[in-house]
Parts: sequence; C-alpha cells; structure tokens
Amino acid sequence: MAGTGTSAVGAPLTRVEGRDKVTGAARYAVEYDVDDVAYAWAVGAPVARGIIRAVDTRAALAHDGVIAVLSHENAPPLDPVDDPELFVLQGPEVVYRGQIAALVVADSLEAAREGARLVAFDIDAAGHDVVLRDDDPAAYRPETVNGGGQGQAAQGDVTAALAAAAVTVDAVYRTPAEHNNPMEPHATLAVWEGDGVTLYDSDQGVAVARATLARVLRLDPERLRVIAPHVGGGFGSKGTPRPQAVLAALGSREVGRPVKLALTRQQLFGVVGYRTPTIQRIRLGADADGRLLALAHEALSQSSRRREFTEQTAVCARVMYAAPHRRSTHALVRLDVPTPSWMRAPGECPGMFALESAMDELAVALGMDPVQLRIRNEPETHPETGLAWSSRNLVACLQRGAERFGWQARDPAPGARREGRWLVGTGVAASTYPTYRRASSARATALPDGTFVMALAAADIGTGSRTILTQIAADALGVGPERVRLQLGDSALPQAPLAGGSMGTGSWGTAIVRAGEALRARLAVRHDELPADGLSVTVDTKAEIDAQEPRARHAFGAQFVEVRVDVDTGEVRVPRALGVFAAGRIINPRTARSQFLGGMTMGLSMALHEEGILDAAFGDYVNHDLAQYHVPVHADIADLDAEWIDEEDEHLNPMGTKGIGEIGIVGTAAAVANAVHHACGIRIRELPIRLDKLVGRLSAPTPPS
Repeated sequence: MAGTGTSAVGAPLTRVEGRDKVTGAARYAVEYDVDDVAYAWAVGAPVARGIIRAVDTRAALAHDGVIAVLSHENAPPLDPVDDPELFVLQGPEVVYRGQIAALVVADSLEAAREGARLVAFDIDAAGHDVVLRDDDPAAYRPETVNGGGQGQAAQGDVTAALAAAAVTVDAVYRTPAEHNNPMEPHATLAVWEGDGVTLYDSDQGVAVARATLARVLRLDPERLRVIAPHVGGGFGSKGTPRPQAVLAALGSREVGRPVKLALTRQQLFGVVGYRTPTIQRIRLGADADGRLLALAHEALSQSSRRREFTEQTAVCARVMYAAPHRRSTHALVRLDVPTPSWMRAPGECPGMFALESAMDELAVALGMDPVQLRIRNEPETHPETGLAWSSRNLVACLQRGAERFGWQARDPAPGARREGRWLVGTGVAASTYPTYRRASSARATALPDGTFVMALAAADIGTGSRTILTQIAADALGVGPERVRLQLGDSALPQAPLAGGSMGTGSWGTAIVRAGEALRARLAVRHDELPADGLSVTVDTKAEIDAQEPRARHAFGAQFVEVRVDVDTGEVRVPRALGVFAAGRIINPRTARSQFLGGMTMGLSMALHEEGILDAAFGDYVNHDLAQYHVPVHADIADLDAEWIDEEDEHLNPMGTKGIGEIGIVGTAAAVANAVHHACGIRIRELPIRLDKLVGRLSAPTPPS
C-alpha cells in the first residue's frame, strides 16, 4: 500500500456509520418496513429428551390473530446440512430442552406469543443427562477440533520428563458454560417474491448464510438474497445461519406474507450456540532455572446428541512455550444439551485460562517472577510445527506492560499488601490468537463525479469494519476517505468470508487493496470521460491466498491486572487493567482501542461474573436472561487501558494486519485469577471467582495453595 500519497490508514477516523446508528437511521434485521407483515414466535420443547407423539394446535389456531402453526406434523420438507439445528420441524425427536418444536405466525407479535403459549405437546419423555463430568465413561477422543486442527498431538516422552523435572505443577481447571448475548437478538425478516426470497438477517456473513440456507430451503442460491448491513453484535453466535432464518422463511411461504421473527433472550441461551463448559488438566515440568521440560494439556468439553462440536481448548499449548516434551489432547462427551458453538476466541479463551493459571502456579513453586518465567520459555520457532514466525513480539508486550504497570515494585509474596479491609494483588497472563486470511472478492467502481464505491459482501457486526475498510480503500485508490463509499452486508455483492476468527480485515482488506490497485491501473491509461454508471473492476484473491508462504502467524499480548479482595465479604474488584498487544499494523487506533478494551471487558466478565447455572433435573440453564446471567455494569469496569507494539510483518497481507477482535479477551481471566492468588493466597481454579469461593477463608493469612 506504499506510495499512494495518502495516509488514511493509521488515522483515528471516526465511525463512518456513527451518525446513522445514533440517530436510528441504521436498520437492523426486523426494523425494515414492509407492507402486510406478520409475526412469528418459536415454541421450544418442554423436555430435555423424548418423542413428540402429537402437537395440539387447536387452541392456538382459535386465538384471535393467529394465522398458522407449523410443527413436524405439517412443516415443508428441508434438506439437511452440516448444522442439524437448521433442520427444524422435521421430526418428532427432542434432544434438548428448548429445541424448537413449533412455529406460530400471527397478525401481531402479541397474538403470536399468546398462540405459542397455547400450543400443547403430547411427549413421551425420556431420562436425560446434561452434566459434564470428568469421569464420564462415554467420553471419547475426536479426530479433529473446531478450526480443523488435530484433536491429539504429542512430542517426546511427557511422562518421563515430568518424573525428571525439578518442579512440577499438576492441576485441574474448570470453566462454565457461557452465553454470547449480543444486544440485537438473532432475528430475520423473510419476504417472498415469486419463487425467490429475501432474508433481512442478523448474521456475521451473508455469503455463508445464502449458500447454507439455499441448500436447506431447496433453492437455487440465485433465488435467495441475504441482507445484513448492520448487525447488533454476535461474538461468534451469528457466524453461521441460525434456526430463526429458516423458520422465518418457512412461515412467510406458508402464510404468503412477509414474516418477522426475533428469538427471545431466553431462547438465545440454547438454540444459537454457547461456549461449552470445560474441564482441563495441565501438567508442567521445569528444571530449577524455570525452563519447561514437559507440557501436557488435556481438555474435556461437551456437545449435543445432534452434532459433534469440539472446542479447540488445548491448541494454545501447541503455540505458547518451548518444551521438548509436550502433549495436547481433547475429549468430548455427547449430552442432552444444545450444540455449543463459537464464542469470542473459541479455544484460546478457555484454554489460556488454564495454561496461564498453571504458568503462574509454576512461577510460585519456582520462586520466580511470572513475567520472567514466560520470557525464559520463549520459543524461537513454532513449538509444534517448527515453522518460522511471521512475527512474534510476546516478549516485547510483557516487558512493555511490566514497565507501564509498575510490575518491578511488586512484592511477590501473596497477601503482602493490605489497604484497610482490602487485600491487594497483581497478576499477569499472556494472550495469543491465530492470524487467518481467506479468499475474498471486491468490486471497485470509479464514478464520473470523482467518488468511488468499494463493494463486497463483508459484515460489520459493530466492530468498525465499515470505517477501517473505507480507510484501506482510500489508500489503495490514492484518495481521501471522504471520496469513498463502502457497500457491504448484501449477498448480491462480490462474495466475501464471514466476520469471524479475527480474519475479516486481513481477508476483505486484501481484496480491497487489489481491487483498488487494478482500478487505478485502468484509470491511468484511460483519458476519456467515464460512463454514467462508472468504471468497475472486480478481483478475487484466491490465487494469492493459495500461494501464501507457510509460516506461523499469530497475534500476541500481555495482560496485567490489579485486584482488591474484601476480607469480610470476598468481593473482588478490578481497579485497573492493562493490555499490551502485538497485532501487526493498526489501521485505526480509535476503533482498535475500542476492540481491545471490549475484549478485556468480556475477559473480566468471564473471570468474575459469567456462568450458565444448570439445573440437572430440569435439563436447562435456569439463569437464561440478563437479570440473572450476570455481565459487568459500569461500576465493575474501572481503569482499563490498552496499547500496542509497533509491528511490521510483511508475511501477512498487503496491509500488514493481524486480527484484533478476539485477542483482547484471551488471557484476561487468568490474569485476574493470578492477581486474586497474589492478593490473598487462594488459588481459584474454577470460574467464575464468586464470593462463596473466597469468603470465610480470608480472615487470617492464608498460605499459598
């Protein structure tokens, strides 16, 4: 991108869609105005396992305003795809509580909701099992994990190395089920015209949604259009199509009218995915100088009876530290629960809580500074593959963070600092997330008035994609950003990958740069006036991506946290936290800082608040709303700060970027838990860090555990 003569990239440009969002001009999935619209309400099964013998819809259909009720008894046939959750209303089997078992369509939202209440099921209920246990005999080892990595990996002799180590750690860590809860629920407006349908959907990738939904609905992809210009958050839960899109399309076709369907907050705790609970065993062995000899990471998680989904929890152990003997394994139990799915930084987020907590335990056992322990075990190449790093600046992040945070003044003894009723401690943890890039297309158009349009089926899920892609396009075209208009969020545009895996900027930006370069080349040899509809160039980056040199590409970071623990109540507060990241070139410091802080906030929430409370007898999460499922409020978030290391990496993409949407959450929870141990000497290995795990143990000095 050098030599354009402009400098939009790197500037703190304000969000280009900001005014539309604050004034309400931006439209979300079910906010579009259409004539003669009907409303749908999804009905969940009232048991966790069983067979539906009959669906009684008489009372629902008799209710004023109800137009139709669909169930497996009368729903049109669908074609199955990889995600069985989309194969809705196709059979009588119930495999988890809340599974969608009927759909009510009515003239008003109120009538649809009341009609849903009146639907009755005759069900032969069966016994269910919804609890993840570390001794479940049904656990097995899957061949692959989410993301396509191998389920199991090993090098050397871990058992012998642990036996020979001067210092060892052997501990089990647990994380609970967590739920994405974007502000905009999963919602769809379906509008049929002839034999084609337009879905105004809330999703993270309209191209992926169109391809999948066309197969499910038995349509030619050209007869299905997905539109999602604005998305009110997703955190991974909207990365693939969800059942409401299929249901809205079915309901609309059934009644011959446009249909709006927004899932309820309660339904978001089941049918759209969640982060699986995990049970992780970490074993570390080091010599007396703190050099790791052995690293073993064993992860157990759950999935549904419908689909195998294995969170790649132990993959971080393959990336982080040098150790000649290493093993990372995954095990899975299939239960009577909804299928888990992506939640911000899947795999690395829960996995690094365990690994970075164990590294802190090793530092305590060695009597070594935890920052120095991590630096001492810095690998020269990727520990598992041996590939060269495209760039790796974890050490720089640790050193810069320690300097800014005042780490050098830290007394390493747990419980050494007390201020009135508060025990004060500090903790550190490392962060990592892989850098992906996928093939994408983009169309650049020069208009006669001197402006440009850059179009691709990318998504802005609230992260600022519109703004940074405008900046990238401006520099690629050699003009100011005010002369560039971006079109995205429409499957009719050139195809682009989803917003997920922190790969959006790298994938879409590559296509935008190449389209801009190609258009400038065309314009340079053209001297006549442009046609009224402009001059367009469309590019595809598949060949470039396929030819990419094999390297280990990852972003890294270091999280520093101070906590205060109330000796009487066990309350934990976080007065300050600092994240320092090495994530390639930063396109927009304003939006980047927002993303880092947002991730760190979610990490603090993971550490202290979030927990799906399961009722084993009921077979479902009982705290399935935002009143009982606790997330941070303003009073919980004090002094958060984030900065980054200037990093030039020519092995990434034309912009030199790495993803930043997810790395902010990785490591934060471990840093909090490590700080709690430093404050009071109590090691918390099961999240979240609730009051009851500390209260009653703080009245007297507590030795390290």
